[in-house]
Amino acid sequence: MSPLVRARALAAAIVVAAVLAPIALVSGIATGAAGPPPTPVPPHGSLSPFPSELSTPSDATVAPELSARAALLADLDTGQILDALHVNDPRPIASITKIMTALLILERMDPAHVVVVDPRAVFHRHDFGADSTLGLHAGERITVQDLLYGLLLGSANDAASALAIAEAGSETAFVGQMNARAHALGMRHTRFRSVHGLDDRGHSTAADLLRLVRAADRTAGFDRITATRQHSIPPPRGPARRIQNRNALLWLYPGSFGTKTGTTSGAGACLVASAQRDGRRLVAIVLGAPHEPFSDAASLLDYGFAGFTPRTIVAAGDDRGMVAMRGGAASVVAGATLTALVPVAGGGVTARTVVDPTVAFPPSRGQRVGAVVFSAAGLPLGGVPLVVSTVPPPPPVGGAWWIRAPRSIGRAVVGAIEAIAGS
Repeated sequence: MSPLVRARALAAAIVVAAVLAPIALVSGIATGAAGPPPTPVPPHGSLSPFPSELSTPSDATVAPELSARAALLADLDTGQILDALHVNDPRPIASITKIMTALLILERMDPAHVVVVDPRAVFHRHDFGADSTLGLHAGERITVQDLLYGLLLGSANDAASALAIAEAGSETAFVGQMNARAHALGMRHTRFRSVHGLDDRGHSTAADLLRLVRAADRTAGFDRITATRQHSIPPPRGPARRIQNRNALLWLYPGSFGTKTGTTSGAGACLVASAQRDGRRLVAIVLGAPHEPFSDAASLLDYGFAGFTPRTIVAAGDDRGMVAMRGGAASVVAGATLTALVPVAGGGVTARTVVDPTVAFPPSRGQRVGAVVFSAAGLPLGGVPLVVSTVPPPPPVGGAWWIRAPRSIGRAVVGAIEAIAGS
């Protein structure tokens, strides 16, 4: 589809969404619908013109061409990177920021705890960011769990503010906690400036976001919430707030179970999308897509599932030959088993041995003296330690005979004394 046709289709979708918004808000998700309906986020009708189909390459065994500015595909359980595009370039990430907000809240607050909405968390109709809110009222009582649903499904900015103030006393204090948690996770190129990502002054990288989403995935409740298509939240009065997940892949991609969307003018269209198939769990991170990010994410996920196969690269105890070190060499074996996802097409697996420069001969049996690191198609597969299996005798001492002779005589004398002592 050409950019012009795509733009016209998107514009048409927005018009249709605007017409159907009041109906969609009441009726919710239509049973058997091919894709997500254009349900607005209450109370002011923030439209979600999702695609009804995905554009993905026919050959999923080849790394796809992407429209996004940065992207990453990885195994969610091991962190192994399968495809990468500008993964260390800092970029604004819009509402992907809310993954960190949710992580801290899930770690520190009881989901059943009732929050009294602080006036500072209330967005008024014409406030920047008010189009993505729950329409919270000052003094409203609402559970942490419902606020998390609003935060992660509808990307509600007032939910982010209410949670941050309830946990830390102010949004500023909570942002400080977000940056401290990012540092603890090793997110070296990340700086948060807000609890919701509206500002575009905060930034992160695809590589850093992989660390964040893996930490969130390990946190109880996160996947359950982000896998939910729709959730109803009771208001102080009137009809229930019906929140629809903005992740279209929950409808369009088999096996999808989250995680978060985000869009601002500065960040472009962003998406962190997780999916599982045949026991394998993958995550695709798409930043700065010029149009919708779902096709790029689906293309990456297809590539991960079809283009890679699990393989045992090395088993614990496998012979890895001799390793040279200061003063000699020793036989080594693999100290662990490594299983990784290997491309089904392209070159084979390569190995590189790295010796610890502090190790000197003779090492002790079982001592770790280095590592062997494996890669395929230019991407790392992982590594295992190298441990000493056998230690050969020291090499003969060189030099002139008048230097060697006294040493030989000395060793003979020592040997004789030890023999007499042992008799």
